[in-house]
Amino acid sequence: MAIPAIAPYPMPGPQELPANRVTWTPDPQRALLLIHDMQNYFVEAFPQNTAPISDAIARITELRETAWRLDVPVVYSAQPGGQTTSQRGLLQDFWGPGIGPGRHGQDIIPALTPGPSDIRLVKWRYSAFHRTELRDILTKTGRDQLIVTGVYAHIGCLMTVCEAFMGDVQAFLVSDAVADFSAEHHRMALKYAADRCATVLPALEIIEALARSDDSTPASEGPTQDHEPIAIESP
Repeated sequence: MAIPAIAPYPMPGPQELPANRVTWTPDPQRALLLIHDMQNYFVEAFPQNTAPISDAIARITELRETAWRLDVPVVYSAQPGGQTTSQRGLLQDFWGPGIGPGRHGQDIIPALTPGPSDIRLVKWRYSAFHRTELRDILTKTGRDQLIVTGVYAHIGCLMTVCEAFMGDVQAFLVSDAVADFSAEHHRMALKYAADRCATVLPALEIIEALARSDDSTPASEGPTQDHEPIAIESP
């Protein structure tokens, strides 16, 4: 029931990505960046310092730096440790007890330690929307686009972009800023998202699109939302 051992695999390149059915473009005035479950417990299942996780961390770092520069809100989802059987619900049947009660497993990896203005979200199920404040955060910050990064692509990341779509939020699944159990799972997540609920793009294209939109926006029309008061305690 535990997370399986994950073998290294190469990130899919731009030429390997599925065709998108929609032509949504990320906009720094509309987007929110989600860094999904990049906790030690989940990230340490990967062989370190090699693809895919090393690439994903590097791309997430670049996206986060761009978000900070362009005043795009950054939200971290993180599952709490030491959950009771009642709190785990059916997750217990599939994955066992999950993260233990110690801090290490619960913490975001050091390379992606949240900044002082980043929002921390306690997450309970696959989707980052389920039983969380993510919907309220989007509303309060005036955002209707969600850029999704993190782990695991075919589980929480995919469920989150699906739920974003069902709530009329344009979702972007970043092909090289997510990682998964295997190349096959990774490709499946990208294909389903592109076919049914999201735009799939590599990090470089997301960054370039955000920068272009920012350059074309008069300073008087820039983001004015102060999202710091929305910050939620991490688990």
